Amino acid sequence: MAPQITKGYKKLLEEANNQIDTISIKDAISIQKNKNYNFIDLRDFREIQRSGRIPGSFSCPRGMLEFWIDPESPYHKEIFSQKKNFVFYCASAWRSALATKAAKEMGLPNVSHIEGGFTNWVKSGGEIEKISG
Repeated sequence: MAPQITKGYKKLLEEANNQIDTISIKDAISIQKNKNYNFIDLRDFREIQRSGRIPGSFSCPRGMLEFWIDPESPYHKEIFSQKKNFVFYCASAWRSALATKAAKEMGLPNVSHIEGGFTNWVKSGGEIEKISG
């Protein structure tokens, strides 16, 4: 028999969304080219290849985020040391909600995520950059 979990993903998402900043899709589209913002794509590279990405976004697989943020990690990426606003997104704003909460808990300033994720971006007519294999 499988062990009983004490908190499911819905509760984790609810808690995260109550503690983080969410940017409306309209606002996300309007700031996308603003140099004070780094858009961080948390989706798997296969998802990005299949459906494209927000132009100029930085790809960071969700499983590496905490390691790439931490300057003491051997996997640290300099983009996370920039004094900019970070806007996370994934397909449906689930991974990005949890990632935004984790980044905020780590002390990364000015971090938020996009309401409805990349799916909402596409549906709302946001610009898409295709990626070749």
